[in-house]
Amino acid sequence: MSYPCIIYKRDDEETIFADNSPYHRTKRYLVTVIDADPDSTIPDKVGALPLSRYLRNFVAKNLNHDVYVLYF
Repeated sequence: MSYPCIIYKRDDEETIFADNSPYHRTKRYLVTVIDADPDSTIPDKVGALPLSRYLRNFVAKNLNHDVYVLYF
C-alpha cells in the first residue's frame, strides 16, 4: 500500500420504519485517511463531504489515521 491512502468499509445501516416496515435505509461507512503528514489536507476534504462526521485520530507505525463516518 502506498501513502497517503483512503480505506473504507461498510459499517452499518440505519433504518427508519413506518407501519412496521422499512421506510428509508441509509448505509454507513467508516472512512480512514492514512498519511505520514500530520497536517495533510486530505482529512479536511473528507470532513467537508455531506453527512460526514469526524470520529477519531490515532497513530500507528508512524502513520496518522483520521477516521470518519459517512452516510450514503
